[in-house]
Amino acid sequence: MSNYFKDLLIGLATERAADEAAFTNLTAGTSAARRRELGLAWYPIAIRNTEPTRGDYLSVEAERTTHKDMSHQLRFGSSVALFSNHNSADRVNGTITYIGSDRLKVTILTEDLPDWANDGKLGIDLLFDSHSYNEMQAALKQAEKADAHLIKVLTGSESPKFVAANYANPALNYSQVAAVSNVLGAQDLAIVHGPPGTGKTTTLVAAITELIKRGEPQILVVAPSNTAVDLLSEKLSAIGLNVLRIGNPVRVTERLQKLTLDSRMAGHDQVKEVKKLKKMAAEFKNMAHKYKRSFGKAEREQRKALFDEAHRIMRDAARIEEFVSDDVISKAQVITATLVGANHYTIKKLAFNTVVMDEAGQALEPAAWIPILKAKRVILAGDHLQLPPTVKSQPSMLTITLLEKCADLHPEALTLLVEQYRMNIQIMGYSSLKFYSNKLTAHPLVANRLLKAGDKPFTFIDTAGAGYEEQAEGTSIVNPEEAAFIVRHIAAMDYSVVSIAVIAPYKEQVNLLKELLLGTTIEVNTVDGFQGQERDVVYISLTRSNSDSTIGFLSDYRRINVAMTRAKLKLVLVGDSATLGQTPFYAELIAYVEDLGGYESVWEY
Repeated sequence: MSNYFKDLLIGLATERAADEAAFTNLTAGTSAARRRELGLAWYPIAIRNTEPTRGDYLSVEAERTTHKDMSHQLRFGSSVALFSNHNSADRVNGTITYIGSDRLKVTILTEDLPDWANDGKLGIDLLFDSHSYNEMQAALKQAEKADAHLIKVLTGSESPKFVAANYANPALNYSQVAAVSNVLGAQDLAIVHGPPGTGKTTTLVAAITELIKRGEPQILVVAPSNTAVDLLSEKLSAIGLNVLRIGNPVRVTERLQKLTLDSRMAGHDQVKEVKKLKKMAAEFKNMAHKYKRSFGKAEREQRKALFDEAHRIMRDAARIEEFVSDDVISKAQVITATLVGANHYTIKKLAFNTVVMDEAGQALEPAAWIPILKAKRVILAGDHLQLPPTVKSQPSMLTITLLEKCADLHPEALTLLVEQYRMNIQIMGYSSLKFYSNKLTAHPLVANRLLKAGDKPFTFIDTAGAGYEEQAEGTSIVNPEEAAFIVRHIAAMDYSVVSIAVIAPYKEQVNLLKELLLGTTIEVNTVDGFQGQERDVVYISLTRSNSDSTIGFLSDYRRINVAMTRAKLKLVLVGDSATLGQTPFYAELIAYVEDLGGYESVWEY
């Protein structure tokens, strides 16, 4: 077993090095304006408030004052630096503890704002995320030393155990009921395999509710992304469970904010006392700061006494805060967090009977071990036949997830959800055939739904021979004629009141399509950007067209599985059969569409 974790540690070290190198390449020697453009900085910002917090830390509330519509990668828990453009040495590091659309809070290790915070323009830079890597590394080292039955099951040296569990629920279909029964009877591991549109979230919510009904005092629910955690938090809270969201929700809805620890603590009756103490401490510190420049021994002692008193008061405030925090946490039925967030200082020492991991097919395995080490049993939910986690170092063992390994090792622990509620049966068919052993069925409400009578739900428009050649654009690929054709086709179809998306596997093709469709409500994105979403009509620009039949990215068929299964009523693939057809997967896909009567050529237009 120890070799298992040694290998993972080597894979993680390689990944860290690749990630750090990519980050350095991106940021080295750049201006603040350029970092802002890359989504790696807020600049300029104004400081709106500061308040002392735990230990000798200061919480700084900042607001971005311009470029508010720019997207960025700053997230709750990110390591950042507060900087001044006045002098490159004027920087202080911290962690984001709250982020809204234009405001954030950063906790920095200092009692006061540095003097330079009054000079020049201020900004906040995203730093390389070493915290997550440190947490993952620590978890793997801990797992390597541990001797728990669960770890032996997950690494394949022991088998999972089950007891019979009776469960009925008329609101679920038979495969969902089977999945919940499997979760209830699992002593160490259960897997819920949820293909697109099969109601995986609904099934998980039912399972978690039933576990609590049957006496589980508290369940930890985790996922690799904040968005997935938010979705589950909201659904579990909506059915009346006491949910506590550790970390800060990305979608800052009123309802989600109410689930955070900060919000729950703010409503606690002892918090007034904490506020009063913090105010007193701040007053003592202000008095101490009046002794600024040249002063004698007496003043120095007076200043020290004021600081000592401020620290004593802050320690009292911290003790009360810790009591309030523990009180709120102990009352929660469900605690939700990201994988790394499962080690947040407020819940670091907690252990759970059950940990539920959603979107486990996108969880980097070293990160998955962080919450698993807190569990006696783990429920993995996801689909290893959709997008894998993003890995910077290639080739890498980290592209194979724990979900995928466990599905192979312990098929008896897995329940496949087979009824989907999203797609017309023709759109579903090829995915079902190629990825899910042809086991998927379409719910009667969606099976034969059409955009309009007589419409074809699945079309392949062949660009072969039309001279729509791909072009290299930096490290990406673009196909201008194919993009222009898609835009013309959408306009000619005269879609009314339906949601439309255009998906392309290449970033540059996405950028070009975005430009051409500017001013419309059509969403354009990469496959990764669309995981978990759905639209009435989906176009896929396959982009590749060359004389060597090179398909690059398109040979990861899981990506195409994700792209095709976003469509509810109509799916249109546009591509060059001469390039794609040399690969059996695409040759069979084109033949499948042809059998449905959905094959067309651009020459028909």
